[in-house]
Amino acid sequence: MKEIEILIIIGLLAVLIAEVSYLVVKLPRQAGGRKRYIFVDTSVLIDGRITAVATSGFIGDTLAIPRSVIGELQYLADNADADKRTRARHGLDVARELQQLDGVDAVLFQDGSKAEEGVDERLLNLAKKYNGAICTIDYNLNKVAAVEGIRVCNVNELAKNLRMAYLPGEKILLELTQKGQDGHQAVGHLPDGTMVVVENASAHIGKTVEVEFIRSLQTAAGKMMFAKRVEAKQAQSGNNSLPQTPAKQRTKQQSAGRKATNSNRRAVKPKKDKEDNLIELVNRQS
Repeated sequence: MKEIEILIIIGLLAVLIAEVSYLVVKLPRQAGGRKRYIFVDTSVLIDGRITAVATSGFIGDTLAIPRSVIGELQYLADNADADKRTRARHGLDVARELQQLDGVDAVLFQDGSKAEEGVDERLLNLAKKYNGAICTIDYNLNKVAAVEGIRVCNVNELAKNLRMAYLPGEKILLELTQKGQDGHQAVGHLPDGTMVVVENASAHIGKTVEVEFIRSLQTAAGKMMFAKRVEAKQAQSGNNSLPQTPAKQRTKQQSAGRKATNSNRRAVKPKKDKEDNLIELVNRQS
């Protein structure tokens, strides 16, 4: 009887082990704590910025480069258009570089060298099947994936969100809170915490002044911006011409000018009369 119970227990354990093994083999990327696939689009490889993003360590999942995407790049590389050939070859180089980067999990996903339904449709189907995401900068593919509930990693969106909030030449009101490294400098902070160093503004610490951004400096510790205080006189810049004469004064000046002209004309006329008299006198004497 004991032997039968032992055999039953061994059989149940064997069934349990078989089921666990099946799940591990069948769903290697979807189990808890495991990485998911991010299927890379042709446009991302041609763009090339994905290497910098991957090197920075912000991509924690597996970058899957479908074989159908490589096939499309190969087709474009054989194209008669020189520009398309150059871009496609660059995309192939980026794919190889991703696979060779240390610390980046990038694999070539064997889904077939050609997508009969189209590469975009193949990417959507792969993302649905493996519960993955799509990395693309294609606007239309991004929209379709969003409609179908597929997660999208858009490099353009990432670059847009990381760009500077303020560009050189822009002006804002900024509260100056402390002294800068140099004696004439004052320091303020943007709402996102970015430090702004304002030149020649130490006398205005504790006040809110208008500043104009000059340049920015990106360091490993973060972003820093430099600005100058907008003087009150600058608000009236462009008014460098002489002050205009009031209307009444201009009228008086014009009247005076006309009188002077008339008087000059009258002064010239007597002179001409004297000359005429002298000429007549000489003619009589002759």
